[in-house]
Amino acid sequence: MAASYNNIGNMYYSMGEYSKALSYYEKDLEISLKALPPNHPDLTATYNNIGNVHSNMGEYSKALSSYGRALEIQKTALPPNHPNLAASYNNIGNVYDNMGEHLKALSYYERALEIQKIALSPHHPDLAASYHNIGNVYYNMGVYSKALSSYERSLEIRKIALPPNHSDFAQSYNNIGNVYSNMGVYSKAVSSYERSLAIRKTALPPNHPDFAQSYNNLGNVYSDTDMYSKALSSYERSLEIQKIALPPNHPDLAATYNNIGLVYSNMGEYSKALSSYERALEIQEIALPPKHPNLATSYNSMGLIHEKIREYSKALSYFKQAQEIWQKSLPPNHWYIAH
Repeated sequence: MAASYNNIGNMYYSMGEYSKALSYYEKDLEISLKALPPNHPDLTATYNNIGNVHSNMGEYSKALSSYGRALEIQKTALPPNHPNLAASYNNIGNVYDNMGEHLKALSYYERALEIQKIALSPHHPDLAASYHNIGNVYYNMGVYSKALSSYERSLEIRKIALPPNHSDFAQSYNNIGNVYSNMGVYSKAVSSYERSLAIRKTALPPNHPDFAQSYNNLGNVYSDTDMYSKALSSYERSLEIQKIALPPNHPDLAATYNNIGLVYSNMGEYSKALSSYERALEIQEIALPPKHPNLATSYNSMGLIHEKIREYSKALSYFKQAQEIWQKSLPPNHWYIAH
């Protein structure tokens, strides 16, 4: 019975229907706890699944709790270099990265990779996932050359290990596109994003949240290259999907509202921009820790709008809030802090 609940939960998770997935995983855990000892290794899969759902829903403290419980059991039940331990370290690292605690995240990802290099073949897809995760940390820290190197190493392994239209390729191309976009190499960014989107159209259901990511990223390039109507169209398509696929206070919606706000700002429509930024901030204050760097981005954006409409005291207040968070959450030489 527990296995059937788990299987149904996996299907909903793959479809991006996280609240339904959580319901089935919790039923699986309830039955399993009655049937098994509390530290039985079979429980770790369910705790990890529950952690995955909470992480994707932006419920990071709950995710850490579930992943931590899985890791506790694994440390008592498994040898020290078992691949399942690496999976748990990767999961915990992912949560810390999403919380803006990038150095903690990097530590967990590197521990996962150490184990995988001992326990797995050199072209196992799990190594690709670890290199990809390490790339994410460097990307979030603004160290783009190291991010690109890690993403490309991950992609090399996936080309050997996976079928050509596997959804993991879409994530690789998407994140490589992110690096090129932030480096200002927009033609390579668009090419990577379009490759990612094409794979997702063959691999995923139509309202999966990963589509929202693709449209958001294409919107970013259009915005950066002053193609504002195309950018707005892409962001609004992303937001439509997110409203269907995600909980109402998921951090990804805040990111899209911020992007829409930036387009309106660049178009000189400051009241619409401010409205979008305020909606983003409302979500982030519910969904994220109080010193998360994404909050700083929202404060900074609102400061820029108030500066443009000559409300200087409000602008200064928002800029100071942004600077305070960035100083606590980013490396001291990060571009955001200097500027």
